Amino acid sequence: MGPRENPFASLELYLSSGGFVMPVLVLITIALWYAIGYRWVLLDRGTQKSVRVMLGGVDRGKKLPRRGIVPAALREGLDLSERHHKDLRERLDLAFYEHEMAIKRYSKVVSTLVGVAPLLGLLGTVIGMITTFESLGDMTLFSQSGGIAGGISTALFTTQMGLIVAVPGVIARSILDRRQRQIHLDLAQIKDLLCSEVADQAGVETT
Repeated sequence: MGPRENPFASLELYLSSGGFVMPVLVLITIALWYAIGYRWVLLDRGTQKSVRVMLGGVDRGKKLPRRGIVPAALREGLDLSERHHKDLRERLDLAFYEHEMAIKRYSKVVSTLVGVAPLLGLLGTVIGMITTFESLGDMTLFSQSGGIAGGISTALFTTQMGLIVAVPGVIARSILDRRQRQIHLDLAQIKDLLCSEVADQAGVETT
């Protein structure tokens, strides 16, 4: 059995094979998955129950889930509805503005990085092909600048890395955007239900 290969040496060889584009793609990967992880935690709805079901449970004396942006917003909305009746809609809009902004956080960052990664991979491909054609003109298989083998390696590895970064990022972005849209609808529904409930109570009191 031969000596064990150093995984860090293999990684260094892989990164160096892609030229100067590879370290940039590595940094983009780290930034992308930090942003995705942040949004994944942030967009935790907290429960599978609908807003109407949660509100009905509160009316029957049940407690709201402790975690999640939607139960937190509903809790805040209920508190406002108990203290303010006349201008409830405006107060809910102001109170939920922070939630509306929070669910958009890092959304553009994720979209930008997902779009930039394959373009950088393409840039590496172009650079690799240029190196290859230059080496073909000199008939240099290996050289200090890379040669034919180095050019082909740069073209292949950067394209591969760009797709490895972008494809999972696109899938994660799609899931997170769907969560964001659902939470946005939930916040709007909370406003409508609470305002409707207060209006119904006011109608009963006047009759």
